[in-house]
Amino acid sequence: MAIYSQILANGLMLGALYACLAVGFSLVWGVLNVINMLHGSFIILGGYLTYFAWHAWGIHPIVMLPVVGALLFALGFALQKLVINRVVSAPVLTTLTLTFGLDMILYNVMTYWFTATPRRVTLDLGAVSLGPVTLPVDRLFGTALALALTLLLYAVMRGSNIGRAIVAVRMDRSAAELMGIRTERIYAITFGIGALMAGVAGVVFASIFPITTNVTGTYLGKAFVVCVVGGLGSVPGALVGGLVLGLVESLAGHWFGPQQAITAGFALMLIILLTRPTGLVGVRGYE
Repeated sequence: MAIYSQILANGLMLGALYACLAVGFSLVWGVLNVINMLHGSFIILGGYLTYFAWHAWGIHPIVMLPVVGALLFALGFALQKLVINRVVSAPVLTTLTLTFGLDMILYNVMTYWFTATPRRVTLDLGAVSLGPVTLPVDRLFGTALALALTLLLYAVMRGSNIGRAIVAVRMDRSAAELMGIRTERIYAITFGIGALMAGVAGVVFASIFPITTNVTGTYLGKAFVVCVVGGLGSVPGALVGGLVLGLVESLAGHWFGPQQAITAGFALMLIILLTRPTGLVGVRGYE
């Protein structure tokens, strides 16, 4: 029984990280109907900025959070405003191809400047034991940070004018425009928030896992699975999807081996697509 307590704890911690990783991707897809292929590279960019600030100047990841968030928001806002907005009303394949091309540019620039050598911010915080469960403090710290950031975004979406405008555009763009909401500006802000959340997720991940451009596709795949499982365009959907995926991967890793954890995650996605296409907490009409 003790082993399953450890597996459950590992799965919940991993799930919280996945939720933070995917919530920005879900928001952009749900509001703009744009599958942002840049998302994985945004995460790695946030991780690289954190690592080099730590390595070169000793700046703690906590201090880098607002810096990386602001930089990634500005980058995402500018990309959407100047480039993606020109084709935002085109078929999904068009925007997907555009963001894929932008991703290839960013990916190759990062690989050229930073190389693909795995890097990690090593905090050496030790571990704590709660009965039969042992929790690495760095992962516990990252989990708490990921949950806090995800819940902060939820509070902004529910309690601010910008958040309510984003929800209104997501639900009915035409009605939102009739109410005086500038949808082009909301689209740029939403894409910027998606990039911001990817960047701060990169800060968290750089403190726990090695960061390298070779895992951009892996993180993008995780975001896809979380969105399908939880439901598009909402913070609760990303949180539920992330926690479910974390638990499934943790259990599958124990039962079938770590190499099968990813397979189990994609199998879960296929099952959800066949049985509940809107996701576990998604609303019909917004898939």
